[in-house]
Amino acid sequence: MLLLSRLAENLFWIGRYMERAENTARLLNVNYYAGLEVSGRAREYWTPLLELTGGEAQLRAKYGRLDARSVSSWMAFDRDNPSSIASSLARARENARGLRDRIPSEMWETLNRSYLTLCFENGDVLDRDGLFEYCTAARDASQFFFGIAFATLPRDEGWSFLRAGQTLERGDNTLRVLQSRFKDADALAARNDPAGRALQDQRWVSTLKGASANEAYRKRVQTGITPMRVTEFLLLDDYFPRSVRYSAVNLNDALEQIDRFHPGAYPEILRLSRWLVARLQYAHVTDIIERENPGIETLLEDFNRVGAAITLAYFEQE
Repeated sequence: MLLLSRLAENLFWIGRYMERAENTARLLNVNYYAGLEVSGRAREYWTPLLELTGGEAQLRAKYGRLDARSVSSWMAFDRDNPSSIASSLARARENARGLRDRIPSEMWETLNRSYLTLCFENGDVLDRDGLFEYCTAARDASQFFFGIAFATLPRDEGWSFLRAGQTLERGDNTLRVLQSRFKDADALAARNDPAGRALQDQRWVSTLKGASANEAYRKRVQTGITPMRVTEFLLLDDYFPRSVRYSAVNLNDALEQIDRFHPGAYPEILRLSRWLVARLQYAHVTDIIERENPGIETLLEDFNRVGAAITLAYFEQE
């Protein structure tokens, strides 16, 4: 049975929004507590994180300052920020409301419970030093939701759209984190002082922790933490589920499953997704970082092209 385009779009965006909420929670949690150790340099520590989600101008217009508290509120609770944890969960729930008769009740219940628990919080969380618990709850809500989906959702077209949204968002986020980290590393290298180098090392550790990759990296790579080895792991590892290569392969798998319901109808989507997988399958980390063939910007564009092709083919039909 073919899925109506509206329902397919809802599932696709539920996957994206739930993954986005989890990614934001991970990054915010790691950055907040690492930032406490470098008080007095709030701008240089928080600006790279804001670059991932945009909104520095809007944040300053609303809060009048850039510090740990204002950025934490902006990224966690503020509904004026479309990329905040609360906004992402609220949008996922809104998409799920129209699917209550099409998805297992457990999926709706856990999403609705997360919305009621997390989307009405405010700065009181920061006053009671509860940001860690808030971000952990948001991360767990996403993992719980996808776990229920994995256990209960039939492996039909709907599952494939949900999975496509999740893996597209995950690959895009990892690339943006690395893109921002290299811009930040260039700025710190230009300082050429011990404090700058120490801060750079700390941020690469935070990059691993923000992807829940610290333990996996240390088991796989036993030669210490260096920018190129961290980047290689997060870009190209075949087995780590949050790497860009792993995300691209799973995105392509989901799109091939969808294609079975529409045999040969949209070959351009599979061409784009397979090209993305091939780039990552045969590229070396030095090709991407030093030669920029393909560069991180190019890989981001490839992910965006796949997303645009999905939207055009499946969601914008008359």
